[in-house]
Amino acid sequence: MSSQTIKVDYLARVEGEGSLYLKIKDDKVQDVKLRIFEPPRFFESFLRGRKYTEAPDITARICGICPIAYQMSSVHAMEYALGIKVEGQLRELRRLLYCGEWIESHVLHVYMLHAPDFLGYPDAIALAADFPDVVKQALRLKKIGNDIVNLLGGREIHPINVRVGGFYRVPTKAELLKMVENLKWARDAALDMVRFTAKLPFPDFEQDYEFVALRHPDEYPYNEGHLVSNRGLNIDVADYEQHFTEQHMEHSTALHSVINERGSYFVGPLARYSLNFDKLPPSVQEAAREAGLGEVCRNPFKSIIVRSLETLYAVEEALRVIGQYERPEKPYVEAEPRKATGYGCTEAPRGILYHRYSINDQGKIMTAKIVPPTSQNQKTIENDLLHFAEQAIDLPKDKLTWQCEQAIRNYDPCISCSVHYLKLEIERD
Repeated sequence: MSSQTIKVDYLARVEGEGSLYLKIKDDKVQDVKLRIFEPPRFFESFLRGRKYTEAPDITARICGICPIAYQMSSVHAMEYALGIKVEGQLRELRRLLYCGEWIESHVLHVYMLHAPDFLGYPDAIALAADFPDVVKQALRLKKIGNDIVNLLGGREIHPINVRVGGFYRVPTKAELLKMVENLKWARDAALDMVRFTAKLPFPDFEQDYEFVALRHPDEYPYNEGHLVSNRGLNIDVADYEQHFTEQHMEHSTALHSVINERGSYFVGPLARYSLNFDKLPPSVQEAAREAGLGEVCRNPFKSIIVRSLETLYAVEEALRVIGQYERPEKPYVEAEPRKATGYGCTEAPRGILYHRYSINDQGKIMTAKIVPPTSQNQKTIENDLLHFAEQAIDLPKDKLTWQCEQAIRNYDPCISCSVHYLKLEIERD
């Protein structure tokens, strides 16, 4: 019988600040906590009183890695409230913009944050010493994603060209065509990425998750669709809060999100892939099979393969959009403010990102609610740590600690995103 406590005071290779606490007593895991101690950022509060047109620029500041996701969820929610629909080439440009974000985010995670775990390196710098060509290819591939965001968004970090109704400026066909050769190279590089990750050593660890993702009748989801799960959920985005609840946990400044009546659920690449495999193009499906995956993947460690497959998809989708692009006459759809509530949910690289806004008849934001992917996954991350640690309990402490950190990085948690809100109660005598 052994008893020990594993503490990782600062998790490395994740975005934001968090720690891990794991207590083992008599060869049983007694307690697991993913402690998020980064200060809350109160975005929902300081959105109040701002004009609805400011939401995309303000929410983009929540994250420097996935600002497009925040912009897209905010504009969809505002367009729902205003009763307008963005279609045609403007809708296609939004998909292209999301392609850029998925490419740069997934490549960053796969090569710089997660692959070192599987290969026994402390960081990407050490990895690069032995695999310089792999890392150089990764950096070039990531830059291609950033180039898409830069062209459509106005700059790579916290883009400024997205607005409610579309864009402030749309590119010419010639501007987009300049990216085609690089994207053709990126398609081969992304396929290499799939093959590279498929050869990594994976623990034998599968869980019976409830996957939740958007599902669209015609395409692999980015911006639109119904929210579905593998346990029967199938709802309109506007009904999100009837089925999901956020809970405040004492050990975390990030809220835990649960499905009412059922508890934890899993969002992100594994959920998207497992619920939308049939919407992937044949070339990506073939790459998945060659990588040893079926139509459903329940091993969170293999999320690194799925992120690589989604990178390949994003490259192919970018080429498709550019190939059929014709510059629209106007870069945005006109809208007039009105008193209403709007709902939006899009697929950030890490999973579904829900926004809800109420605006008054002057177009000022009265209330705002933002539910990031990491806060939705936090309860599942802790459940995974519990089951994984029980399975690996005989490992030496240093190796068990390493693998528990690796298990957390399966989710590519964006901790800064998740601490958007904290309920504060003051009791005075």
